[in-house]
Amino acid sequence: MSETKATRLERDCTDAGAEVATLTFAHPPLNLFDRAMLDAVIADVAELSARPPRALLLRAEGKVVSGGVDVHVFDGLTVEQGAELWQTLFAQIIHPLEALPCPVVFAAHGLTLTAAFEIALACDILLAAPKAKFGLVETVVGLTPSMGGPQRLAERAGSGRAREFVMTGDLYDAATMAEWGVVNAVHDDLDAAARALTHRLADGPTKAHAATKRIIEAWRSGGVAHADSATPEVSGALFATDDLRGAVRSFLEVGPGKASYTGR
Repeated sequence: MSETKATRLERDCTDAGAEVATLTFAHPPLNLFDRAMLDAVIADVAELSARPPRALLLRAEGKVVSGGVDVHVFDGLTVEQGAELWQTLFAQIIHPLEALPCPVVFAAHGLTLTAAFEIALACDILLAAPKAKFGLVETVVGLTPSMGGPQRLAERAGSGRAREFVMTGDLYDAATMAEWGVVNAVHDDLDAAARALTHRLADGPTKAHAATKRIIEAWRSGGVAHADSATPEVSGALFATDDLRGAVRSFLEVGPGKASYTGR
């Protein structure tokens, strides 16, 4: 386990022995993304990239997931410094988080603003509590969301919804986000549901999950034709994995749904 002032990164195991990591925003009172929080998340993502678990859960402590970015981060930046900030956050948080070779779940229990929501949109599955609210409110300081929020929101909800969401700067509830396809599911007992899903995914065929992410990434970058061209190699490599070989034998010998996976 590594621990910082603003976040907490823990590793544990499912009952079947699969490693699960939990990254918790723990920077009271509002989990603001100030320099300390940004540096902590960057360090945690680097550790996760160096030693990926078989599933990752992102969550937060406190009344809110995050009140957004501490505006002091933006004060006095030049054009060049602003561009460098966004390049750094893409390179050290968003892109490596998306590239993790395991399922990544985000649990939003309350207000989730700006950077926290943009990080959520970089995760594979987004769960929310009924009282959660989401916003990209950068227009209040004359800015547009610049950690990938608009484009990832457009991917999930459509470009018209993304423009409305960003340009109005309004807050949208969990039910609306689920209706738009941004939130995957809404749960009354969010923490239990998120942990159960993360453990379930960790116990699955990890290399197959990674292949799924690679195929979808190929679609994101080049459309269906590009994904089709990438699939044979990406999926074909799974035939060398212990998990596929074992699951095929299990299916043939005892039927579906009885296989166990080691992530190899």
